[in-house]
Amino acid sequence: MIDITSPLTSHLVRIGAMGHVGLFTAVDALTYARSSKVVCRTCRGLEIGEVLGHTQRNSRHADSDGSVLRALTEQDELLNERLERYRDDAFVACRAELEERNIAATLVDVEHLFDGKTLYFYFLGDVPAEVEQITGELAEAYDAKAQFRQFTDTVTQGCGPGCGTEEAPGCNSACDLCAVASDCKSAEH
Repeated sequence: MIDITSPLTSHLVRIGAMGHVGLFTAVDALTYARSSKVVCRTCRGLEIGEVLGHTQRNSRHADSDGSVLRALTEQDELLNERLERYRDDAFVACRAELEERNIAATLVDVEHLFDGKTLYFYFLGDVPAEVEQITGELAEAYDAKAQFRQFTDTVTQGCGPGCGTEEAPGCNSACDLCAVASDCKSAEH
């Protein structure tokens, strides 16, 4: 458990297709090297980020964009590669639907969050209302196609609800996918 009075290790992390840079607190109090790939919990869900730098801060109440849960593992990289393939497929499918329905919207990118459950479609300029229906259908189709439910539930919740958050009491096993695996392995069971 992290001592609330000790300085927190925070990182500047770049996340998302649009390259948002935010301040993220490391739940394991580690300092990650620049260019490290990490799993972050953001307001949107689980995302992969790239560490740009770190800083120490003394207040847990300082503005934070989320938490750095852990360094990217081999399993995470394999899942991310699979998500990228589905993301590319969703991009092509969306463009085809727009063309088939003769909708004048410019698709810029598609982002598949690391939880495997959320697709974001990015368009340039004003987007007709019909596009929402298309993207909703595609998101549903690719969620079913990906079939990540069991694995992403483990990634999302780790050892249980709230894993990787201050509220999590730890888990009852030494799980490798747990967001706070170091705490799990050292916890008394």
